[in-house]
Amino acid sequence: MRDERTLRVLRKALKEAPILRRGLGLTVLMAAAGTAIQIIVPIAMQQIIDNELLTPAQIDITSVGTKLAVAAVALVLGTWVGRAALIRLVKASSTGLSDLRQMTFAHLMRRSVLHVDAERRGSLVSRVTTDIATLQDFMDWGGVGLLTSGSQVFLALGAMYVYEWRIALLVTVGIILYAVLMIWFQRILQRSYDRVRRRVANSLAVLSEAISAIPVVRAYGVERATQNRVAQALEDRFQSEYKTMRFGNILFSSAELFAGILMAGVVAAGLAIGTTPGRLLAFLFLVNLLTEPVQMMVEVLETAQSAASGMRRILGEIHAEVEIPDPVDGMTLPSGALDVRFTDVAFRYGDGPEVLHEVNAWVEAGARVAVVGETGSGKTTFAKLAVRLLEPTVGSIEIGGIALNRITFASLRHRVAFVPQEGFLFEGTVAENIRYGKPDATEREIRTAFVELGLDGWLDRLPDGLGSSVGERGGDLSSGERQLVALVRAWISVPDVLVLDEATSAVDPALDVQLRRAMERLTQGRTAITIAHRLATAEAADEVLVFDRGLLVERGRHQDLLAAAGVYASLHADWATGTMSAGGDPEHLPASHRGRPLVR
Repeated sequence: MRDERTLRVLRKALKEAPILRRGLGLTVLMAAAGTAIQIIVPIAMQQIIDNELLTPAQIDITSVGTKLAVAAVALVLGTWVGRAALIRLVKASSTGLSDLRQMTFAHLMRRSVLHVDAERRGSLVSRVTTDIATLQDFMDWGGVGLLTSGSQVFLALGAMYVYEWRIALLVTVGIILYAVLMIWFQRILQRSYDRVRRRVANSLAVLSEAISAIPVVRAYGVERATQNRVAQALEDRFQSEYKTMRFGNILFSSAELFAGILMAGVVAAGLAIGTTPGRLLAFLFLVNLLTEPVQMMVEVLETAQSAASGMRRILGEIHAEVEIPDPVDGMTLPSGALDVRFTDVAFRYGDGPEVLHEVNAWVEAGARVAVVGETGSGKTTFAKLAVRLLEPTVGSIEIGGIALNRITFASLRHRVAFVPQEGFLFEGTVAENIRYGKPDATEREIRTAFVELGLDGWLDRLPDGLGSSVGERGGDLSSGERQLVALVRAWISVPDVLVLDEATSAVDPALDVQLRRAMERLTQGRTAITIAHRLATAEAADEVLVFDRGLLVERGRHQDLLAAAGVYASLHADWATGTMSAGGDPEHLPASHRGRPLVR
């Protein structure tokens, strides 16, 4: 994608945003007409000088005045038509690029969580902001420049050949030589602007990360190191932009030099062949009409390179394969309770090792299942596979007897809800965040949801109740309070299958009680898969799935697993005494139990 030529990339932009092409023919015609009208000016000047001022007879003031008036009207009319063409193009480009920005964001929303997690946030943001902004800068004025410049050059050359073909031939040779030089400059600019766009994206990513991490930066006293990192990213961006702009200025200066040499060549050639003063003056007017667009095209070339570089990144995102596509002619989930079945499921992240191995599990409809294991054992991966945030590398997953990859996203998201460990909230009020679960929910329905989950007491303690602001990313609430709102959001969507990453490890005891009671009510009567960080959840579950090193090593009821004295019994003993490992190798387990797959 990076090696594609500029014009080819810009043509793709027109293809991706059809509104950019709407009315383009009329715009081009208007631009050409504006240029053609201005050709009248040098013709009128030549006629006045050769036929009026330099003739022995008395000057015909009426004739001179008429020709001057025609030239003035042509100049005004040409300027007006050119401006109208500019307005049309700016309107079309602003609307079309807005569509392209929305299209890019929509595609990002369809990409897998692996892609979003792997990409830096600032880099993703730059796709729909600065990258498209460079294209808009080009379309707003550079697009008209390209439309008018080409027609102006050809019309001016045509008029030159009518007046004096020998001088016109000299001008043509000069333009061809300069065009060859421009092609060489263009290739250098293309590489430079590609580098600029990458540095801009990197600086945005570093800034975004640093701003988000301010509390951690202050807590660890690493302000200087963070400032140095940001300063280095901004310095790299500055150096890249400065070198590119410096080269662009050299390019623009070469256009001025070309115009001066061409003017001098025309004067010398005109005097050598003895052309009339009026024709020579007309030639100079025409050369000016020709060199102005050449200079403009040099400026446009620089803007076009920046736009093409941004567009290459945008097209790279738009045309990237959606890793987990919405199935064509997909199926909807059947009504009623739904079961979940994993059959020989394995999963790996990218080219890394498998993190889940031959998982076979069946969660009965209406059952409440707890998933336990050490950190890194595969619990969260198992949960994300169940809601198709990830796609299994091997094996199949079924919900309600239908293969997960055959269920439409609309049906899946309506019937299956996932509540992650960190309850993410959008900036706005509590009610607005709840409505992400049910957009048309009334305030009465939302309050009823809080009451049914036993959270109305907490809601009443908020300063403005449902109208209380949660702040950016829910920053005005504690992590536990954010999770309460996330649970109500899941409740009001009325899912049939609930996958819940229990988040009670970092909340105070009073809020922990509220969370556990809310989760108990939320999962009641539903097919529920809960990643249990505290094994009190596992004690109340209908069945417990025990993972170790990516293997499903045990399953059964709490009491039965304790009696088996295996992996779960060891985990439960450590949890009960407060010594449960935060992750890594469960060295306390007997060797006979480590990594042992579930016997089927």
